[in-house]
Amino acid sequence: MSTLSDPPVESFRLSMLLNDTRYRGYTFQFIALVAIICIFSYLGWNLVQNLAKAGLDISFKFLGEPANYDINQRPIEYDSQSSHMRAAMVGILNTLIVAFLACVTATFFGVFAGVARLSKNWLLRKLMVVYVEAFRNVPVLIWILIIFSIMTAALPSPNEFRGENATSSMLFDAIAFTNRGVYLPLPVWEDGSLIVVATFILSIFGAFAYRRYARNLLFTKGQLLPMGWPTLAILILPVIIVFFLMGQPISLDYPALKGFNFQGGLQLRGSLIALWFALSIYTGAFIAENVRAGIQAISHGQTEAAASLGLRPNRIMNLVILPQALRVIIPPLISQYLNITKNSSLAIAVGYMDVTGTLGGITLNQTGRAIEAVLLLMLFYL
Repeated sequence: MSTLSDPPVESFRLSMLLNDTRYRGYTFQFIALVAIICIFSYLGWNLVQNLAKAGLDISFKFLGEPANYDINQRPIEYDSQSSHMRAAMVGILNTLIVAFLACVTATFFGVFAGVARLSKNWLLRKLMVVYVEAFRNVPVLIWILIIFSIMTAALPSPNEFRGENATSSMLFDAIAFTNRGVYLPLPVWEDGSLIVVATFILSIFGAFAYRRYARNLLFTKGQLLPMGWPTLAILILPVIIVFFLMGQPISLDYPALKGFNFQGGLQLRGSLIALWFALSIYTGAFIAENVRAGIQAISHGQTEAAASLGLRPNRIMNLVILPQALRVIIPPLISQYLNITKNSSLAIAVGYMDVTGTLGGITLNQTGRAIEAVLLLMLFYL
């Protein structure tokens, strides 16, 4: 009776790095890595040598020098004597603010338009087709300028709110729409306000927990619980109760016309609104196509099977189609969020001071540190 033994293990030889398919790929990758390192090392060395010949050097000391310019939209404390680093931080925060707002609203517009494009309602479906084709085929810079021009020309000036015979009035005596921006009540946080905020955060977790419980109950036992009013009750009632128990620790500072402009409250400048809305409707058109493609990627048999179980169309979409379509929708959706952040650099066209306008604009021109400023700008967007 013969026995089988393992073949002898071949010892490693240098020639195997090219001849053996097990190692050849790693060899070429290592060679490519070394070549890239050499190329970038040569470019860096060449840059340093040329700067030295020109009497220049790479230094970031300018970030500690006074900026000597004002910024109109300031989410944090800043004045003209603040450093360039502080100015860059203001620009970064302005970029993140408009990018976050645009991502939220663009997602809402895109999901609604994407679902509506597949609606059985002929008029709604065609309106969404017009929206998608019109907004995504016109450059976003044009929409920014159009919206900003409309706001400047159509909305009243603060002077028109003055006097007993004013031609314009505030909405609910709390919100003013002017050609300089929108003025909103600003929350004033007093002692105990953190407890109210913590209660609101816990209420959000509670609402999600309830909806998850109701969904699991539907899947396991087929019992359908209401979603709308219990979710609102969990979100609102605990916050209201804690708000009054703590003695109403959160009040509002309302804008009021004083002098030539409104004072107090929160001002959303026209440049911010124009940039925010333009990025939202422009990117929302692309997201709508992503949503439509994701929904159509799901087999129609899924819809028919869910309908045969007695589910209504809206529940079929929310519980069956959209959860499966997310795996197709999310990857291009992330790309659209990145596009929003990069397209926000067009803010300088309407005077919104984002990081491109501060670090890549005024700071660069004042200090002459083009290489350093552009490197920091590239690092931020990366």
